[in-house]
Amino acid sequence: MRKGFRRYFITGLLVVVPLYITVYVLTLIVGFMDNIFNILPMTLRPDTYLPVHIPGQGIVFTVIGIFIVGVLVTNILGKRLFALGERVLLRVPILRIVYNASKQFMETFFTGDNEGFRKVVLVEFPAKGIYSLGFVTGRARGELKQNVHEKGITVFVPTTPNPTSGYLIRIEEAKTIQTNMSVEDAFKVIMTGGMVVPHGGPPPGGPSPG
Repeated sequence: MRKGFRRYFITGLLVVVPLYITVYVLTLIVGFMDNIFNILPMTLRPDTYLPVHIPGQGIVFTVIGIFIVGVLVTNILGKRLFALGERVLLRVPILRIVYNASKQFMETFFTGDNEGFRKVVLVEFPAKGIYSLGFVTGRARGELKQNVHEKGITVFVPTTPNPTSGYLIRIEEAKTIQTNMSVEDAFKVIMTGGMVVPHGGPPPGGPSPG
């Protein structure tokens, strides 16, 4: 009886907790998007013309707004105006740092020219004989390449259970162990502390001998 209760309770917990976290995060996002309208004058707020408040309308208008910006920036006039605005923004010291970092981060995720967060590897870190999951963020370049003779890559090693913090390491590609794990599956492993591990095939490669 006690074992049955424990089993059912744990099963229910595994269902309820992820749902609760998902709903909670979604509620925060919806609330944040809805509050965007507070900065607009009353004549421009949708609630002024609607009989009732519709939760989540901020998300809809944000998506529409982002789409419109994308359309405008892709034409010749929009590109010139964007380039002009970007040049002005890059002249402000602090804003330049934030803007450049944000832009490079987004380009890493959404353009096909970068390897960032598209390949999951195992690296011997933080000590010999200890392996950590990491995400390849690109080839080592600039000073990361010039100061070390061997060819290498940069790998982001996230912490558990919060993958938004971690360590950036520069390592020889031959010393990493390639995996068949997807980025999504790797995040599941990290956020659950290894309790959720996908069943994959043999890795395509491993560390070089010696």
